[in-house]
Amino acid sequence: MEKDRLSNLKNVKFDDLRKICTKYFGNPRIKGSHHIFKTPWRDDPRINIQKEGKMAKPYQVKLVLKALEKLKVKNEKL
Repeated sequence: MEKDRLSNLKNVKFDDLRKICTKYFGNPRIKGSHHIFKTPWRDDPRINIQKEGKMAKPYQVKLVLKALEKLKVKNEKL
């Protein structure tokens, strides 16, 4: 499961995080080093990730985890 792959915030490869975001939120809009994903809700409608070397930034991994949880809750209500 994706959450298992993201459990250690400091040890997540950027490419893994990008693949997970693409799977759940579609293809990103890329502006420079920023990969910006649209989310299906109105408040906080974007997820922005970028590389730190080969790794993802820990605070952005945390934001993706929150977004995945929000998506899970939204899908359970349907």
